[in-house]
Amino acid sequence: MNRWNNQIHNNILSLPSFFFSFSILIPNNFWVCNQGTSKPFTFITTGSVYIVSKVVIRLYNNKGNMPKDNSAPSTPTSARARHRRRSNEFPADESKTNGHLLLVNDHNKYRSMWIRACSSLWMLGFFLLVIYLGHLYVLAMVVIIQIFMARELFNLLRKSHEDKHLPGFRLLNWHFYFTAMLFVYGRILSHRLVNTVTSDKIFYRLVSRLIKYQMVICYFSYIAGFMWFILTLKKKMYKYQFGQFAWTHMILIVVFTQSAFTVANIFEGIFWFLLPASLIAVNDVAAYFFGFFFGKTPLIKISPKKTWEGFIGASVATTISAFVLANIYGSFQWLTCPRKDLSTGWLHCDPGPLFKPEYYPLLPWLPWTEIAILPVQWHALWLGLFASIIAPFGGFFASGFKRAFKIKDFGDSIPGHGGLTDRMDCQMVMAVFAYIYHQSFVVPQDYTVETIMSEILSSLTLEEQQILYMKLGQILQERMFGWD
Repeated sequence: MNRWNNQIHNNILSLPSFFFSFSILIPNNFWVCNQGTSKPFTFITTGSVYIVSKVVIRLYNNKGNMPKDNSAPSTPTSARARHRRRSNEFPADESKTNGHLLLVNDHNKYRSMWIRACSSLWMLGFFLLVIYLGHLYVLAMVVIIQIFMARELFNLLRKSHEDKHLPGFRLLNWHFYFTAMLFVYGRILSHRLVNTVTSDKIFYRLVSRLIKYQMVICYFSYIAGFMWFILTLKKKMYKYQFGQFAWTHMILIVVFTQSAFTVANIFEGIFWFLLPASLIAVNDVAAYFFGFFFGKTPLIKISPKKTWEGFIGASVATTISAFVLANIYGSFQWLTCPRKDLSTGWLHCDPGPLFKPEYYPLLPWLPWTEIAILPVQWHALWLGLFASIIAPFGGFFASGFKRAFKIKDFGDSIPGHGGLTDRMDCQMVMAVFAYIYHQSFVVPQDYTVETIMSEILSSLTLEEQQILYMKLGQILQERMFGWD
């Protein structure tokens, strides 16, 4: 208890620097907004790094006060074994219901909450920095997250003693992964890649050829991996090898299905990537804190720590946040403008009717006569409802999956959170819904000149485009002047 009191005392001492740093940074935020820049929230990135660095250093120094086990020598092998036991075993009270006991009364939970909050601030700072840099950097972040997710999932069913007898088998998994990446991203980014190189004749022809034969290249790359797999089959290891082959393909389906929709959302406007991702984060944080302070009634058996109080409180908070965040994000062109190519320059566009405020009269006894609401805020309510009611079932599915394999987390790359896959379970469900909703209820279904031109530039060679130009000119002349 004394050590707990000392830790609270040390953390309280760090609070003045916390509020002082924000008192300095908040005016910078107002100055940036008043200057009319289209890149928001720049102050949070540096502020988060400063604040969290002090907290993490303090927590790291406290490790020296923890009791050590001197019963066995500390070797790299034994350390890894202890970590594996810690990550693969559930706590003794994990399978028990809350028993009408508030988690706020469990003092051991405060340390977990503090570490989780510090990690969240680090992730928030990095995330906002990437958003500030633009579409292409957000795409790079998604690719990096995908690679780490695939690595965690590849390692889930891997047996080191079996892999010793299969040299190059791990490399084969990554061969299939990058083949799938080339196929998925090649199909998604082909139009924007063509729009980027249209000014250079040589690059345009090269890119056009690559896009034309991209499917053939991916197919033969997959066939090469398939033949590689057949040639590596070994006696008494067939079951393990075919199990890994099936597991690899399931990972590719899970990872690249959601990533394809995520990348499409990014280039439709960062707004359609940022808002769904923010709603999942808000729902996760709200569920954690409502459950921490008020949770008594278990929600679902597969995840005993989830409570009805946390679920309902998070649903209300997420829906309200969706309406508010849509108004904030919708006021920045940097977030609302779609990116038609792979450049990184500033964006200027007509925001369209979705992001132009509509004014609604209020009751006469209120101090305001009218209120301005962006039409996109009504769409955001549906996203908020999905993020708070349906998307959490992605997390429940992941919980059941981890229990089936008797592991606590998919990885340990994020302190207090587990692995990246543990953070992306609900995001994967949300990204698919956001894309489907955007394409079904937001994007007009009619063809536009831009979509037709993009299809022509990416699908036809330069010679075919010249032929189309001549024929189109001839048809227009016949219609305008009645020539035969």
